[in-house]
Order: sequence, then structure tokens, then C-alpha cells
Amino acid sequence: MLFASSPLELEIDFWLLPGFSRELPLVDDIANIIASAPLRHLIVPSGKRMAVAMSNCGQLGWTSDASGYRYSSVDPISGNPWPAMPRRFLELAQSAARSVGWAEFSPDACLINQYAPGAGLGLHQDRDELDHTQPIVSVSIGEPCRFILGGLHRQDPVRSVSLQHGDVMVWGGLSRLRFHGVRPLPKQPNLGERYRYNLTFRKAM
Repeated sequence: MLFASSPLELEIDFWLLPGFSRELPLVDDIANIIASAPLRHLIVPSGKRMAVAMSNCGQLGWTSDASGYRYSSVDPISGNPWPAMPRRFLELAQSAARSVGWAEFSPDACLINQYAPGAGLGLHQDRDELDHTQPIVSVSIGEPCRFILGGLHRQDPVRSVSLQHGDVMVWGGLSRLRFHGVRPLPKQPNLGERYRYNLTFRKAM
């Protein structure tokens, strides 16, 4: 697996790997996963419906409802275990993490987010995991987006980072709890539904 260009350290311990996964047929794997665990719009504790549709694969899946956020070993819709994480997913996540210094990354959860035109994700921290010494690996697939990179406090200044198909980000260490999000995808009349998918690999337990 080759970089389209050299890794960029956007902040301390926060890396952008341009084009790292560009040649991998990840959409085929996603289709197989959501055939077993369909995409859904989760309800957050405030009662709002997430704009992003999501599913999971791996030993654990992230989910939410009025009672809170949590990881579960089963899909709450079907009652079945989440689909297994494809070997290609695991090797990609470990290779990306290893390339910027996290040699022992062992994700047990992969969140799959689907962004339709107009959908985004507000500023948040990935803090529901028990082990914050492990990094986050985030893979962009499909339509480009503007990623919001903030600080360790919600009120800190933010910057916008352009992400293209195949770009991968890895963050941990001093940046593990940075706030981040995704600006809404632009609506493109007459072009139909064009999606961005994001794979987020985490060590939850």
C-alpha cells in the first residue's frame, strides 16, 4: 500500500495519510456488511435523529438511543452479532496506524457512516472507549468532504481539512480526545444521491 503523497502531521499526534486506501475495493465490503446489518439513523440521548446513517462490523458496535451511547456485541435491531470485520479492513487500519507510530493497534470495532448530500456530523469527541492509549483510524470513501478539526475543548478554534476518496486519518496520544466533525455534504441538484462513506476503527474494550 503506497501513499499518494507523504503523511502530514496536522497537529501533534494527528496525521493525514493522503490517498492511503485509494486502490482498495472497500465499497464491496461495505455492501456485504450492510446487507446483514442495515444502515440506520440512530437517536441520540437528546432525542434528535442523527443525519448520518450508520452500521458497524467487528466484535463490538457503537450505538445510541434515548438512554445513552454505548458499545454492544449485538445489533440491537436484529439481536445478532455484528458482521465480522473483513480482513482487508483490519489490515488497512493496522497498516495506517503502524505507518505513523502505533505498531500495536488492534481495533475491535469499525463504525460505518454514510453521508448523503446535506448530512454532516457536529463537533464531538470519541470518548466512549475504555482504552484511550489506542488511536483512532478514519477512512474516507466516495464523495469529498470538509473535516472539522478542533481542540481538546469544545470552544477551541477549529480548522477545516479537505478529505478526498482514499484519504486516511490517524490520531491518538495528545490528540486522542480532540473535538472533530464533518461539515454537511453539499447538495448537488440533478446529480442524484452521491454518498460519502467513512470507516472509523477503534479499540473499544
